Amino acid sequence: MKENTPTETQKPQVRYITIDSEDAGQRVDNFLVRTLKGVPKSHIYRLLRKGEIRANKKRIKPEYKLNDQDILRIAPIRISEKTDTVSTKLNVVTNLEKHILFEDERLIVINKPSGMAVHGGSGLSFGLIEALRALRPEARMLELVHRLDRDTSGCLVIAKKRSALRNLHEQLRNKTVQKFYHALVKGKWSAKITRVTEGLKKNDLKSGERVVVVDNINGKESETRYKILQQYNNATLVRAFPVTGRTHQIRVHCQAKGHSIACDAKYGNEVFDEEMKSIGLKRLFLHAASIEFTHPLSNERIKIEAPLDAELQKTLNKLEKSRG
Repeated sequence: MKENTPTETQKPQVRYITIDSEDAGQRVDNFLVRTLKGVPKSHIYRLLRKGEIRANKKRIKPEYKLNDQDILRIAPIRISEKTDTVSTKLNVVTNLEKHILFEDERLIVINKPSGMAVHGGSGLSFGLIEALRALRPEARMLELVHRLDRDTSGCLVIAKKRSALRNLHEQLRNKTVQKFYHALVKGKWSAKITRVTEGLKKNDLKSGERVVVVDNINGKESETRYKILQQYNNATLVRAFPVTGRTHQIRVHCQAKGHSIACDAKYGNEVFDEEMKSIGLKRLFLHAASIEFTHPLSNERIKIEAPLDAELQKTLNKLEKSRG
């Protein structure tokens, strides 16, 4: 994307943006919302309706798909300086730098902390993606490739280019991305349970809370594969590989087999959770330990691993390993 922009001291002027291959293929409204930071969505749609934003001198609709070398003309528009930017002075933001596991011109892979949502909303002023955008103001775009639950820690991939995002989404659709999770679960997991295929259905409660339940008739087809990593006297550390990507899939599949994940506020076992809290665990013991995919530029297969945080490791150290 090439753009002519006025300096801060100039009055708003007509802007011309030349679309390149990175931005081609997306809807113009989505492109403008991302590019014209500080301009309300409603104003962008109004400009499109009035023909104040054109492609190659022609009026366009919000659903218009951008083409390589399109020239967008944007009428003079004052962009508000008052934006909900995230302060890079906040500890929670600056600490993210230490959580970055891999970064190049196409991708960031970060070890997401537990308790941090991947994006703002629902009462949260900002999430991980907004914090990363504050840390990398020079990045033209930063978009989540996939998501993790707020309480789950571990490997999360962020695309720095549109082409990388498209490539990785295709890999996810083709199931060539491998994501392995570590979970501490209640009781002694049977070595015979290597695959769980319970159907899953989302339910919305009256309180507005969303829960997922096992429903083999109306639920969506789901599959998680499991491997025992370590047996303890009253718990098991398992590796979970979600073949499908349903909401709360690993958590509900563990619960369905009678082995709820430690400190799972939604699907946990109260007695087991109290036992784990007594030895210092205060968060869900579910961690995206590794992710493997084909790099969108080099085409090489890469695997990124995220170490357990101190709280999870201390919990394991306090458990007594099973001898039988």
